[in-house]
Amino acid sequence: MENFVYNTPTKVYFGRGYEKQVGSIIKEYGFKKIMIQYGKESVKKSGLYDIVINSLNENGIEWVEMGGVEPNPKITFVREAVKLAKQEEVELILAVGGGSALDSCKYTALGAKADCDVWDFSMGKRKPQDALKVACVLTMSAAGSEMSNSAVLTNLELNMKKGCTTEFNRCLFAICNPELTFSVNKYQTACGVVDIMSHTLERYFTDYPDTEPTDSISESILKAVMCAGTIAVENPLDYEARATIMWSSSLSHNGLTGCGRENALPVHQFEHALSGEFDYVAHGAGLAVLFPAWAKWIYKYKPQRFARLARNVFGVNEEDDLKASLLGIEKMSEYFKSIGMPTTLRELNVPKESIERLVELCTYGYTRTVKSYVSMGAKEMKEIFELSY
Repeated sequence: MENFVYNTPTKVYFGRGYEKQVGSIIKEYGFKKIMIQYGKESVKKSGLYDIVINSLNENGIEWVEMGGVEPNPKITFVREAVKLAKQEEVELILAVGGGSALDSCKYTALGAKADCDVWDFSMGKRKPQDALKVACVLTMSAAGSEMSNSAVLTNLELNMKKGCTTEFNRCLFAICNPELTFSVNKYQTACGVVDIMSHTLERYFTDYPDTEPTDSISESILKAVMCAGTIAVENPLDYEARATIMWSSSLSHNGLTGCGRENALPVHQFEHALSGEFDYVAHGAGLAVLFPAWAKWIYKYKPQRFARLARNVFGVNEEDDLKASLLGIEKMSEYFKSIGMPTTLRELNVPKESIERLVELCTYGYTRTVKSYVSMGAKEMKEIFELSY
């Protein structure tokens, strides 16, 4: 087990009705003026917007807002949000939504305390030195951003999707009411389940053998979210299934499943290239396609690890590790299909001739490799993208 530092400063309010207390919670922290960010019209149609605004007004919290955060949030939107945050001198950025709203808020919070363009943080040109506080009222279970230290942003001018990892990205508090996810449709629910699984699996498949407590936690999360995902896709109003998915989302990406291991997320690097180039591709759908392809390519380098997953999570009884590994990967793909996810790039309407472009994006113009059990450069990435077609 590797040395690690585990820190989860986010205070979680989990369960029914906490969204009605958002104003009083903010007041307790002493904030007087905030910015609210949210997506399109769903937050208003559901009535959640009015609940949040009423709570803020009742507690004397001044607020400004920026609606219209898109899936795969854009740098152009964030730049405008940063300008407004500085102009209005807000003290906290509140996301009312899912992972995209949170990504946008996190970058806004970084930019509001910086003298550079926030894209510099994605490119590694600058490191964040300070940030406004961020909090959320969560409406989607997927990204785990409510407790994570990461955020991702899309730059359409460069056709790039890149992230920034910093402890400044940790939410001060997160309001997580599973009922707020009842309206999430089947496809997006399934996308969320895949994202949660991928956050867990990509840490599980790192080259550190003696991490038994973390391994067992990861396997339990995977089994729980798969079971709950099957239920929620068929019955979106099942509270316990939604609650399991929501809490699994937080646990999968708050650092817990990486304790004692390297926190590399290689498949996420491939998917960021995919949805950066094809903006219509939902993150979870891209992962459902790419994760099994990556697994089929790499399992032979660590068959005992893939065999353990196959036996402990997917119920495979095969004794031979190589055979068990492949059976487990097949069962994973079957599960993704069972909840309505694509498993090939063809299903996502991605032209085969675009594979070379995806490799170029993933390697940052053929200048980097992605680390996993083996280092993956352009040649290896192309093979994985081709396997996914």
